[in-house]
Amino acid sequence: MEENHIEEMYYRNVDRMYKICYLFFKGNKSDIEDAIQSIFIKVMEKNIHFENLDHEKAWLIVATNNYCKNKVKHWWNKNKELDFDVKEEIKKDETLEKVLLLPDKYKTAIYMHYYEGYSCVEISNILQVPENTIYSYLHKGRKKLKEMIEGEENA
Repeated sequence: MEENHIEEMYYRNVDRMYKICYLFFKGNKSDIEDAIQSIFIKVMEKNIHFENLDHEKAWLIVATNNYCKNKVKHWWNKNKELDFDVKEEIKKDETLEKVLLLPDKYKTAIYMHYYEGYSCVEISNILQVPENTIYSYLHKGRKKLKEMIEGEENA
């Protein structure tokens, strides 16, 4: 794969990948950068070619999601401190702050639907999860978000 092509792919997708990693690593900048680097190294080593830009985008979202899930499960990551300086790098609203606290399956579905604009059918295809499961994740995730917001208002 040509270096120029990798660079273009990187700049097309890095912001999206960064946001996904941010959700999993709760703002730990070094983990986020390691994840993105590891995924692009995999693309280069395996010389992965994509059918089109939509395929590239979907593949990188799934790869990023899977990489982050596996990393977060590792015992070492459960004891890391957060890198709070990175919070300034991503414009967040109060709702996104709450999304960060959701279980992975809910936060991924909510992020992809509301922040990336994917339909439930597209998320289902990308994550290889039944469409009804995505609807369930969105419903339960929204319910948990509502509970969090109402809990703060009553406190």
